[in-house]
Amino acid sequence: MIFADRADAGKQLAEKLHAYAGPDTRVLALPRGGVPIAYEVARALHSPLDVLVVRKLGAPGREELALGAIASGGVRVLNDETIASLGVDAETVDAIARRELEELRRREAAYRGSLPPHDVTDRTVILVDDGLATGASMFAAVVAVRARKPRAIVVAVPVAPSDTCSALAGEVNDIVCVAMPRPFRGVGAWYEDFRQITDDEVRGYLQRASDAA
Repeated sequence: MIFADRADAGKQLAEKLHAYAGPDTRVLALPRGGVPIAYEVARALHSPLDVLVVRKLGAPGREELALGAIASGGVRVLNDETIASLGVDAETVDAIARRELEELRRREAAYRGSLPPHDVTDRTVILVDDGLATGASMFAAVVAVRARKPRAIVVAVPVAPSDTCSALAGEVNDIVCVAMPRPFRGVGAWYEDFRQITDDEVRGYLQRASDAA
């Protein structure tokens, strides 16, 4: 184990991000698991915290395997190689995407209500999750943020495989990862406590961050 829990992981990650502290930095968490980690990063950098809702498109019968992902703003990123290798047809992908879009909209309403997303135009955006596996969700998040014209995009995670980090590196200005263990074995393998985060907890972190700001 590398991290006791997400709070510990967030504190370790924040130690590697001090160079990005400044008034023009915004921290965006991928809910739910990325929110406790991003909260620690935002607190350490004295930066505003917001969420960017992303939903993985899990393969039929193999939900852990990503066919791609969707993100706020109508973004859809597909892994054509995986889709082809599994023989998943376009109609099935569309059906999965429609289902996940419903959950994406529900979470956006649950976390932010009627409040608009933070303005990230011409700002440095730090995208935070609790770890990367294939990177599908984070790729979708990067595309969604890029459309909002930030000055720079930084991906920051506690743990990820090195090949995923290498693939993402060409899409962003910087990628910061605390650990890239081999063999990787999955994100949860490196946390002592990797329990599910609830919607209420997400709202609590966002409220505490807002109160601090």
